[in-house]
Amino acid sequence: MSTVNGTPLTRHGSRVPAIPTRPAPAKATPAAAPRPVRTRPTTTARPTVTPAPTIATMIICLPDALPPQALTSHQLDTHFNVTGTLAPVLWAVAQLRVWQRQQMIGLRKGRPAPCAGGPVRLLDLHGMRHAAAVGAGIRYQIWQQVVHGTRAATPWPLFETRHLTDPDRYPLDTAIAEFHAQPRVHAMRLHAAAAPGPAQPSVGELEMYQAGQMAYQHYRAASAVAGDAMLTADGRKLAPASDALAHRITYLEQALAHLDTLDPDQRLLAVAL
Repeated sequence: MSTVNGTPLTRHGSRVPAIPTRPAPAKATPAAAPRPVRTRPTTTARPTVTPAPTIATMIICLPDALPPQALTSHQLDTHFNVTGTLAPVLWAVAQLRVWQRQQMIGLRKGRPAPCAGGPVRLLDLHGMRHAAAVGAGIRYQIWQQVVHGTRAATPWPLFETRHLTDPDRYPLDTAIAEFHAQPRVHAMRLHAAAAPGPAQPSVGELEMYQAGQMAYQHYRAASAVAGDAMLTADGRKLAPASDALAHRITYLEQALAHLDTLDPDQRLLAVAL
């Protein structure tokens, strides 16, 4: 016999009153002394510390009122509170007229011609993204061969977060040693030692590589024009919360969306920090 809503059900499913059991007469017993309650010492959980992002290149959207003569490295701190140097990482369009060269910032010779900035309409942002995606595809193919047969590795930002959250129990030396002890990291470091060069896969982008080839190509293409941080013309700073891929993606989404809203005459400036 089963029970529903506190009453037993017969095999036909009808309800019948439950028969309460008569309690036995209770015997009078002296009240027992209350037992002391043991309390465990409470431990306060440490708040998670997010590592600061690595900002190597910042893209600055220049205010219209800023004169060209103010766009020098020693004036960056005065106007933008940024300490750095002009970085010729942007590309000028191929068909640049003679009179348009005066509007460019730090223009150099070359095909494509690198520069530190200029009006959006005179910058080949599309070509930069395409070239970065192609280069990323080649590096990914190399990386895939280098790490073939190894397990996916834990990215460095997770080790760094654990260290910063509790540096006494998890020192920096331990974090570095455990990150480097992973077979996939071993494979990448060995390749970098045997074939050094800026175009080789870097352990700093391990998480980006592990996201897949298309993801890595999109990441590098977007980073080519958005840099690591952006300062808008109205003074807002866009930057990732950390070096973790999720935070980097959030920044790139914001930066690319802002670039899409810019007027063709809006001037951009690339700064190496």
